[in-house]
Amino acid sequence: MKNNIKKFKIITIAATFGLLFISTSCVKDLEQEPPTGLTSASVFKDFANYPSALAKVYGGFASGGQESNGGNSDINGIDGNFSQYTRMLFTMQELPTDEAVIAWNDGNLHTMHKMTWDSSNEFIAGTYYRIFTQIATSNEFLRNLTDDKLASNNITGANLTEAKYMRAEARFLRALSYYYALDLFGNVPFVDESYLPGSVTPPKRIARAELFNFVESELLAVANDLKDAKTNEYGRADKAAAWALLAKLYLNSNVYNGSNHNTDVITYCNKVISAGYTLKTKYSDLFLADNDQNNPEVIFPILFDGVHTQTSGGSTYLVHAAVGGSMPAEAMFGINGGWGGLRTTKAYVGLFTDSNDKRGNFYKDGQTLEINDLGTFTDGYAFVKYKNLTSTGGFGTDAAKNFCDADIPLLRLSDVYLMYAEATLRGGSGGNLATALGYVNNIRTRAGYTSTLSSINLDFILNERGRELGWEMTRRTDLIRFGKFTTAAYLWPWKGNIKDGAAVGDYRNLYPIPAKDIIANPNLVQNPGY
Repeated sequence: MKNNIKKFKIITIAATFGLLFISTSCVKDLEQEPPTGLTSASVFKDFANYPSALAKVYGGFASGGQESNGGNSDINGIDGNFSQYTRMLFTMQELPTDEAVIAWNDGNLHTMHKMTWDSSNEFIAGTYYRIFTQIATSNEFLRNLTDDKLASNNITGANLTEAKYMRAEARFLRALSYYYALDLFGNVPFVDESYLPGSVTPPKRIARAELFNFVESELLAVANDLKDAKTNEYGRADKAAAWALLAKLYLNSNVYNGSNHNTDVITYCNKVISAGYTLKTKYSDLFLADNDQNNPEVIFPILFDGVHTQTSGGSTYLVHAAVGGSMPAEAMFGINGGWGGLRTTKAYVGLFTDSNDKRGNFYKDGQTLEINDLGTFTDGYAFVKYKNLTSTGGFGTDAAKNFCDADIPLLRLSDVYLMYAEATLRGGSGGNLATALGYVNNIRTRAGYTSTLSSINLDFILNERGRELGWEMTRRTDLIRFGKFTTAAYLWPWKGNIKDGAAVGDYRNLYPIPAKDIIANPNLVQNPGY
C-alpha cells in the first residue's frame, strides 16, 4: 500500500477508478467516462484491487492528471500541473499574503498577490474544481465500500477489517477537501456518496455553518474508525490526522460559524501530543528529498516521488519556482535550473528579528529587499525552504533533476504545539500557559534561539506561526483569524495593488464561487462582493 501511494503509477485499475464519474456542479465538462470496459462493480469485486483504488484517492492530492507530469488533466480547461492540489493551495493560501509573491504573469495569476481577483479567475476556479474532483473521487470509493457492498462482494475476515480502515481513510480525505472548501469558499455545492454520477438534479448549496457541522461530524466519526496514531503506513491517515484536523477546524470556528471551540482545540491537540510525536531534530530536514525517513514530527503529508509521481506541482513547484537570479540551482537545491517565480516580501523578512533563527533563510545576493516590480524576480528576497537534496547532501531520485522527492507536510507537530498555545491564550479550558510556553520554547530552541521566552501573547503567536510555518499553506487562514488579512492592521508590499500595501474589502476573506458554476447550478449563490 505504501508503494501504491508513494510511487503512485497510473495503472489500469487506478486510472479507471479515477475516471469513474468525476462530477460536480460544473456538470458536463467534468464528467468523464472510463476508457476501458472496467466498472466500479468489477473493480470492487476483488479485494486485491482496493489498495490501488484507495491509492487513486490519495494520489489525487499529488497528481494533477492521469499521465506523468500532469498529462491528461483531471480537470478540463486547466493544465494538470497548474491545478495540482498543493500548488493550488499555495496559490490561494500564500500568494495573497506577506509570505509570497510571484513574478509570472500567466493569465490572472498576478491578481492573487494584488488581491484584485474576481469570479472569472482561472486559478480560483482550478482550486475549486480540484477540491470537488477530489471529493467526487472519494465519494466513488465510499459508494462501493458500504457494509452492504462489502457483504455482497464477499469481503470478509482480515480483508473486511482492512476495507473498513480504508473506508475511514477515504472519509478523512473527503473531510479534508471539504475543510478547504469551507475555508476558501464558505458556501459551496454539497455532494456525498448518495449523490449519483449523472444526476440531472444539480447539487444543493450548503451554507458555511452547515458545512462546518458536516466536516466536524465526519472527523469525529473517523477519529474512532481510523487506525491508531502512528500505526498506519507513512502517508496514510490515522487517528492523529483526524485529531489534528479537528484542532485546526475548531481553531478557526469563530471565522466559520461564530462559535468558540478553544477548549476543543486544546483537547484534540493534547490527543496528538500524547500519541508520541516529537519535533524533528533539524528544522531544514523537514523539507528535503528524504523527509519521508525518520520523521517523527509529520502527522499527515502529501507524498511525492521524482521518478514515480512526476508533477510540476507539489514540491517540484516549491523548489524550482523559488530559484532564479544568481541562485545556484544544482549545488544549493539539487535541481537542473530555476523557474524564477516565487520570492517573499520585506514584511515577512521583518518577522525574523534574531539572526540565530535558522528558519529565516533568505537568499539576498543580487536580490533587493524592496519590490518595485512584482514581475522582476530579483525584486524581493528569495526564501529558501524546500530542496531536492537529501539530509546527507545527495540528489533526489530523478537523475535529470527535474522532479523532486520532498513530501509536503499538511499537518505536523509544531503546528499542533502552536494551536495549543493560541487556544490557551484565547481562554480555552484545560490549557496551561506554562505548558504552552514550553512548547513554544521547544520550537524556538530547534530554530536556533539560545534564550527562552518567559511570556507569550497572541500577536507573538501569529508571528511565530509565520516563522515556523512559512510557505506551508496556512498563512491566509491565520491572518483572517487574527483580523489582519484584509484590514489596515497589517500591510505588506502590493497588498491591495499598492506598493506599500493597502486594506481591501472584507469580502475578500472568502473567494468567489467560479462564475461558470454560478451559471451552471441555480442552487448556488455568489459570495458577497463578487
